[in-house]
Amino acid sequence: MKLFSYSSCSTCRRAIKWLKNNEIAFELIDLLKTPPSKEMLIYASELYGDRKYLLNTSGVTYRSIGSDVVKKMTDNELFELLCKEPRLIKRPFLYKSSKVFLVGFKEEKWAEKLL
Repeated sequence: MKLFSYSSCSTCRRAIKWLKNNEIAFELIDLLKTPPSKEMLIYASELYGDRKYLLNTSGVTYRSIGSDVVKKMTDNELFELLCKEPRLIKRPFLYKSSKVFLVGFKEEKWAEKLL
């Protein structure tokens, strides 16, 4: 299981603490140095049913680009941009399998999928 995280993100730190407290093994990956692959992002988008769930809409990078510009992007353009600008990805981003992705940290949801 891979957890893509950003060290100064408090939500990421809560997710890491939760995983450790529940003795769930994971590989911690710096989201900014090694973002999820385009394929992972596509699988996650398909699983969630909409690419908007992958976006960190409260971040400075997203606001500087603007929601109108993002909405007009093709899926391919957006996934390429997410790989180049990983701050746009909602975090933490957890990959367990092509059928299990968790984006953001909601304890109930994580417990449902991982415990």
